Amino acid sequence: MSLPLGGARLNPGGEGTGKPAPLRMEALPLQLTDFASAPNLVRLFLDRADELGDQPFLVARTGGTWQPLSWRDAARQVCLLAKSLRALGLEPGDRVMLVSENRPEWAIADLAVMAAGCITTPAYTTNTDRDHQHILENSGARAVIVSSARLAEPLLPAMVRAGSAEHLISIEPIRTAQQGSFACHAWSDLIAGDEAAARAAVEERIALIGRRDPACIIYTSGTGGSPRGVLLHHGAILSNVEGAVAVLAGDLGWGRERFLSFLPLSHALEHTAGLHLPIGLGAEIWFAEGLDKLASNIEEAKPTFMVVVPRLFELLRTRIVKQVERQGRLANFLLDQSLALAERRAAGVRRLSDWPVERLLDVTLRPKVRQRFGGRIKALVSGGAPLNPEVGAFFESMGLLMLQGYGQTESAPVISVNHPSAGIRLDTVGPPLKGVEVRIAEDGEILVRGELVMLGYWRNAEETEKTVVDGWLHTGDIGHFDEGGRIVITDRKKDIIVNDKGDNIAPQKLEGMLTLRPEIAQAMVSGDKRPFIAALLVPDAEWAFEWAKANGEAFDLPALQKLPAFRSAVRAAVDRVNADLSITEKIRRFAFADEPFAIDNAELTPSLKIRRHAIRQRYGARIDALYKD
Repeated sequence: MSLPLGGARLNPGGEGTGKPAPLRMEALPLQLTDFASAPNLVRLFLDRADELGDQPFLVARTGGTWQPLSWRDAARQVCLLAKSLRALGLEPGDRVMLVSENRPEWAIADLAVMAAGCITTPAYTTNTDRDHQHILENSGARAVIVSSARLAEPLLPAMVRAGSAEHLISIEPIRTAQQGSFACHAWSDLIAGDEAAARAAVEERIALIGRRDPACIIYTSGTGGSPRGVLLHHGAILSNVEGAVAVLAGDLGWGRERFLSFLPLSHALEHTAGLHLPIGLGAEIWFAEGLDKLASNIEEAKPTFMVVVPRLFELLRTRIVKQVERQGRLANFLLDQSLALAERRAAGVRRLSDWPVERLLDVTLRPKVRQRFGGRIKALVSGGAPLNPEVGAFFESMGLLMLQGYGQTESAPVISVNHPSAGIRLDTVGPPLKGVEVRIAEDGEILVRGELVMLGYWRNAEETEKTVVDGWLHTGDIGHFDEGGRIVITDRKKDIIVNDKGDNIAPQKLEGMLTLRPEIAQAMVSGDKRPFIAALLVPDAEWAFEWAKANGEAFDLPALQKLPAFRSAVRAAVDRVNADLSITEKIRRFAFADEPFAIDNAELTPSLKIRRHAIRQRYGARIDALYKD
């Protein structure tokens, strides 16, 4: 069954205005699939490709210009690569590891592996050789696809040590002195051949792939311990796509949409919401070049949707606020008015006097901010970690719609999302998606049931049995429903601090409040079985530079941290946070970290969550010293 998709398209004349442009309904040559009956992800893709033909699908910047790959060409490459994978001897159920930055070939490889009846096993580009070796050994991958010589550098030693992979496929040329236990193949060679025969072979093969068959093993980046492989089936991802479509198409209308892909595709959120959701809706996917070029990529690509983790929103907010502050008194006045309006709106307060202020903002500050996001954004989607409501309120005050979602890799990954028809509350993560059951256990843990729940942890029956009990996924998150049926997350079950008096304290709340201060870039709080809360802080480098200049000091962050005056300035920021905290939550003492928490030093996950165990291991003595008299 399919439904006609009469999508809404942004009116080009609305670009540059403070609010989303007026929508006009436009008949599209596209059918909105009944995702509940789609047998697998490859079938969904091929149907879309047949419908959309020569229209742009995957767009990447090459040689200074954005180069599109059509749906037809992408389907051709998927089928030819799938045929080549089978010709290499790969069998149904074999794992194929994928190591690549976000680019068109990532999407083609993912679909081709599935079209060959195999299981995609993505890996982060930031992985060390030990990380790669763990995934190779745990998954037993028989083949590896790598994008470049740079990413092959830590991969090749891991392949030699693991010894399981028989084939290495390189998207770009790489140089190897000799072939060892695995054969090397060029991507260009594997996407050549008889297109018709390849398509026929894929059609025959995917007719046997059902919704309960494995699609991918996504290794959770993990805030502690070795990554575990989450085995997701086709139906889990399809059910996520169906739920997201019901929200987006139902609330915002759907036309010729454009996603800007920035989060790693090896992350479950981007894999589903940044790849297979756009496929389901026939949207274009533009690939950002990296964090350093993200701002310009957004303006050039003009996306209608972006999926981003909260930490990036925090960085964008800080950057925008600093730019506004430099523009003088009027700009700062407008910013203050916008934030005050957002605060009242969140509290359900409406004043007649707000109307002229709203109109003023619509023709002054908001258009400039919206233009920084390309001018066509329908919604910014936040996921991967809790979004501080203050950050969400900031973007809403700028006329940008924020949809905060909630989920985890084990649920493919989206469980719930805020959306207009449910009444957006930024202190919640919205109601469950269509087809998702959620209940709250006696201890407050959020339990989830539905087709979205993983098949289990790869080769880890013991952990699977602990995590999925009687069909219910035990999320490890603590929360409750509000009066509107929206989920409110209070904290991670395992991350809750229980002080020496038995009080429960949510560390993520405190850390979020600390990092909203311009003086503080990163924070980790502690206090389990302790008499009070202490914090390990990373000062904001830009703020520290300005402080040093204003106080006649050389900018040397380690040296600055030893200065009593610098410490007092940071202490004042902590005290401003404490003013809004209860007695048990107040941060009594703090210490400075030696360097920022980063992916490279294993103190951040690739999705920018802090690795508490790694930070405690490195700074344990310094944290302990805060509790000594």
